[in-house]
Order: sequence, then structure tokens, then C-alpha cells
Amino acid sequence: MTIEVGTKAGVEVGAEAPDFELKNQHGETVRLSDFRGEKNVVLLFYPFAFTGVCTGELCALRDELPTFVNDDVQLLAVSNDAPFSLRVFAEQEGLEYPLLSDFWPHGEVSRAYGVFDEEKGCALRGTFIIDKEGVVRWTVVNGLPDARDLGEYAKALAAL
Repeated sequence: MTIEVGTKAGVEVGAEAPDFELKNQHGETVRLSDFRGEKNVVLLFYPFAFTGVCTGELCALRDELPTFVNDDVQLLAVSNDAPFSLRVFAEQEGLEYPLLSDFWPHGEVSRAYGVFDEEKGCALRGTFIIDKEGVVRWTVVNGLPDARDLGEYAKALAAL
């Protein structure tokens, strides 16, 4: 699969977001459908824990957490790392939001959203804002080395 960097991902705006069930860094099951009718979701795919750009992005989210985790919004960050790695990463960086493991079957959820890089074996930097009805309302995909702009997420959330 080839994805053009900077283009829309496999799940288009206006489409229903594919449901999934993944383990977080504490081994707890998280389902996208659990938030339906309750919260908007910022679903963020990132390549790997412990890497420079990913750490920077996830720590920036941590520093602006009230914007992305509150009574109306839930942030879910997904990588293809094992849950055990994600737990150490979360503890090291003080990340208190769910880090979900798309480790096995490897990249299954990343593929469902059209953001899995088959050659590198990891997710691209795909972001999806999903409304309370489970519909994708905004999306962007950046290349592996290109950090995302948190201000864009905040604007998209404010528009819901």
C-alpha cells in the first residue's frame, strides 16, 4: 500500500470510523465504540515510542492535555509497539492518556484506517477526529519525519 504524504487517509471525512478493540499501556481493553454517544475522539496514530518526533508530539499533547482529554473529548494514541514498551514509555514521559498497542495482529487497526506503512512496519502520523456519533469529521496524514500541528486539532475540535 502506498499513501501519499499530506493527503487524506484511507478513512474519509464523513465516513463512519472503523471500530476497534486494543490494549492500552496498562493491559486494559479500549474500544472506540465505548466513546460513542459520550465523547468526541482524537485518534492519533504514531510510528514508534521512544523516537524523537513521536516523543515530542506526545509530550506536546501531554502539556495541552485539558484540550484533548476532558468531559467532551478523549485522546487515543495508537502505535504498533507492544503494550509493555508503551507502559515504560508512558511512565518515562508522564503520559497519562491511553497509549494503545496495535502490535498484534500487527498493524490491523492502522491498516483499517489506511495509515500502515507496509515497508517500514509501522503507522504513519495519521490523525482522525471522530464525533460522538462515530463519524470522522477531520483527518490528516503526515510523513514519518513530519510532526503535526496541535493547533489544527484544537481548531477541528472547536468546530464540532
